[in-house]
Amino acid sequence: MGKKGDLSDFERSMVVGARRAGLSISETADLLGFSRTTISRVYREWSEKEKISSERQFCGRKCLVDARGQRRMARLVRADRKATVTQITTRYNQGRQKSISERTVRPTLRQMGYSSRRPHRVPLLSAKNRKLRLQFAQAHRNWTIEDWKNVAWSDESRFLLRHSDGRVRIWRRQHESMDPSCLVSTVQAGGGGVMVWGIFSWHSLGPLVPIEHRCNATAYLSIVADHVHPFMTTMYPTSDGYFQQGNAPCHKAGIISDWFLEHDNEFTVLKWPPQSPHLNPIEHLWDVVEREIRIMDVQPTNLRQLCDAIMSIWTKPGPTRVQPVTSMVYLIKWPVSIYITCCLSLDINLDCILSVV
Repeated sequence: MGKKGDLSDFERSMVVGARRAGLSISETADLLGFSRTTISRVYREWSEKEKISSERQFCGRKCLVDARGQRRMARLVRADRKATVTQITTRYNQGRQKSISERTVRPTLRQMGYSSRRPHRVPLLSAKNRKLRLQFAQAHRNWTIEDWKNVAWSDESRFLLRHSDGRVRIWRRQHESMDPSCLVSTVQAGGGGVMVWGIFSWHSLGPLVPIEHRCNATAYLSIVADHVHPFMTTMYPTSDGYFQQGNAPCHKAGIISDWFLEHDNEFTVLKWPPQSPHLNPIEHLWDVVEREIRIMDVQPTNLRQLCDAIMSIWTKPGPTRVQPVTSMVYLIKWPVSIYITCCLSLDINLDCILSVV
């Protein structure tokens, strides 16, 4: 068996203590899990030299990157998170008499706690939209589950007939790369798709409406009048409901605003922050529909079959249809707590915090 590493000072003290307590070399080895040779050597060093600490840490070649060099390397990494090891090595060696190689930089970065990871994808936000998102979180940070139960969530989504998320894998031999059974066909614009508009709340799923053409202001007005109004008045007869919608141009058209103003005594339109699809629980439902379509034994081959499959999955009962609403309490409080802790206590730049809110 190869050597795993030096014993720590604590482990060496345990060996000495066990031997002084009267345990034999074999008994000490069985008790602590070390070899008999190790037990004998450690106790002999203590008996002859009263030595507890290992001196091997002071042996060997001196590290090429000392503490000062690690601080320099950390500054280079923080200055450009996307830099490759080659770029970091080149920049580190600039102006230095003794250069290092990439083979030295890689383990040094790992020792410092850095590792290469795929970055999280976040929307590119303007300063204005960052502040609006934070203001929304602050305004609703004290809402409870009962408050969010009064919100009806809506959104549009497009489902493609031919969908590939880039994660398809196949089993093939080396020479089968161009075998027809090992290829994934691609078509322009996903081979066409179906756009739908849906609404749901904690209490019930609402209607799912196919959108045959572009969803302009006129088409959206018919959806609001024919589907939103009946759903809101049925679910919230005491006029305590909130209707959530995105910030698409058709949602903000003048005729839409006028219609909501005429019916403001029946329900309230929730002021929604821009570029915030991750806060909308209906996104979870779109993901459920997408996943269930992809695991169907018989895949849709035309847009009519795709539309029928979407409608069938939407009306299928299940607890996952309303569970996403409960996450709103945590999704709202999370960015506010980040802001308070980091921006106020640690004095971090507000723009850095708002970029992830």
